[in-house]
Amino acid sequence: MKRHHLLAVLGMVFIVAGMLVLWTPVLAQEDPIVTNPAPPEVLSGYYDAWVTSPHADVEAEAFNHWNEDDPVEVPASCAQCHSTDGYRDYVGADGTEAGVVDAAHAVGMTITCDACHNPQASHLTSVTFPSGVVLEDVGDATRCMVCHQGRASGLSVASAIAETGITDMNEVSEDLGFINIHYYAAAASLYGGEVHAGYEFEGETYQLRNDHVEGYDTCINCHNPHTLELKVSECATCHEDVESVEDLAGIRMPGSFIDYDGDGDMREGISGEIETLQEMLYTAIQTYAEQVLEAPVEYNAGAYPYWFTADGERYGTFSPLMSIATYNYQVSRKDPGAYAHNPKYHIEILFDTISALNEQIDAQVDLSMAHRNDPGHFDATGEPFRHWDEDGEVSASCVKCHTATGLPFYLENGVTIAMEPTNGLACSTCHDDVSSGEFSLRMSDEVTFPSGAVVSFGEEEPANLCINCHQGRESTVSVNAAISRIGVGDDDVSADLSFRNPHYFAAGATLFGNETQGGYQYEGAEYVGQFTHARRVDTCIGCHDPHALTFQVDDCAECHEGVETLEDIPNIRQEEEDVEPVDYDGDGDATEPIRAEIESFEEALYGAIQSYAA
Repeated sequence: MKRHHLLAVLGMVFIVAGMLVLWTPVLAQEDPIVTNPAPPEVLSGYYDAWVTSPHADVEAEAFNHWNEDDPVEVPASCAQCHSTDGYRDYVGADGTEAGVVDAAHAVGMTITCDACHNPQASHLTSVTFPSGVVLEDVGDATRCMVCHQGRASGLSVASAIAETGITDMNEVSEDLGFINIHYYAAAASLYGGEVHAGYEFEGETYQLRNDHVEGYDTCINCHNPHTLELKVSECATCHEDVESVEDLAGIRMPGSFIDYDGDGDMREGISGEIETLQEMLYTAIQTYAEQVLEAPVEYNAGAYPYWFTADGERYGTFSPLMSIATYNYQVSRKDPGAYAHNPKYHIEILFDTISALNEQIDAQVDLSMAHRNDPGHFDATGEPFRHWDEDGEVSASCVKCHTATGLPFYLENGVTIAMEPTNGLACSTCHDDVSSGEFSLRMSDEVTFPSGAVVSFGEEEPANLCINCHQGRESTVSVNAAISRIGVGDDDVSADLSFRNPHYFAAGATLFGNETQGGYQYEGAEYVGQFTHARRVDTCIGCHDPHALTFQVDDCAECHEGVETLEDIPNIRQEEEDVEPVDYDGDGDATEPIRAEIESFEEALYGAIQSYAA
């Protein structure tokens, strides 16, 4: 019954939406006044929501820009997003070929119901971005992304530079100029490096789609599709102290606890980090224009074409690097929601552009305290999460620790399966109640290591989650098994034997020692078990911030004299009272940092390996 009722309502929506278009006044060319149709009463609620939105703003420049043109019409290149008829033309609702706008369209209309509510628009399943990248199966938000994608991409800039044949990034060419991404390109931001929204520098890796919490990761999940207003009350479920749209700019989550702009403030909203980087890039652009191009430049966000000479004239002195820098600056400035749509991507293109300009100028912008990338778990650009991009999936043997969804799946099912790559870990990797805002931790009271040993920090100890991954992938057991299968002596060479990599950051295996046998242990020798540090600082999260992964240096300083900074920690050596210090490496120094003792053994072992191999 409910389904039939829904179909009936939808049918009425399509019929009435079509009637709205038919009722739109026909405008004389000499009187291009934008008007909105009056709705039937059955749709008054939707109309009331829509009529106050930017899509219905009859006075907006977006719908009046061409009123004084000759001829008075919206050009085919603009009509797709600046008139209802143009949008219908693009989706093929007017009977013409879909995917293109075949002709100019009349001025005098906004974006009405029939733009989005017609059979062709409703069945859109893919959208092509200015870069040529096609996104498939993106749901109802496809209709939004047809327009909110910009009109240029980083590839547009690269192509313009390539066409000049210039290889010197500082060479001025009259064939180069400012390329404008256009306005409110939220979808371009959202998909970031996937659609190459900004100019991306060779050798760097960029954030792909910004993965927000499930259920709030598309245009219409976060915006009312008719009013376009943000669903602020729903944001407040997870984000504390959010009561208004203005409060959203102050949001900053634990996955962003690093100082991107280098100003020492890691508690400001992520929007503050982006704004400061924008200011830093603008400074670098002005310095570059004056020092290298010898043509000072000024930016005016409210006046086309945005870049002007000191005399207020259109700026025309562009080198390849100037085209890149002005484009990336505009990409970030013209998405007012960049901090929500894909903050990490904007930080990356801003940082990289400043770095590129710094290489060419004397008065460099100080990036010494700024950071481009996130801490390990959230570094979407790092090899631990980008290694499988070309494959399109992360193998079952790696997925537990190298995707956001692998660990939850493993904890629930006890097995792993191949999954698509993700942008690092996510809140939902470790927290199982994200949507409600509770952020309760997933439980893993017992953890199985590669040796088969099952260990635990204790019941309901959060650090057990950490050692599900920070345990390595090999052990004494696996090395012995490999040798045993071949059946050779200690010094016999076999093509069936090879290096076995314990993997990386296997801190859990180190901490539990003999209990998990993370290193190779020789028969007959005794090895220490779990390292028992002082209470409260004897687990992963007792010593590390669980989000930033940084050391809790202040806690170390309570017991270890002389510890004030991170750099001081490797110098720690502390013996128990009345215990004679041991010279482990035999170099005669029993007071050097314990780290130095270990390094001496590493050097000695490396030398022995080389001698044995020779």
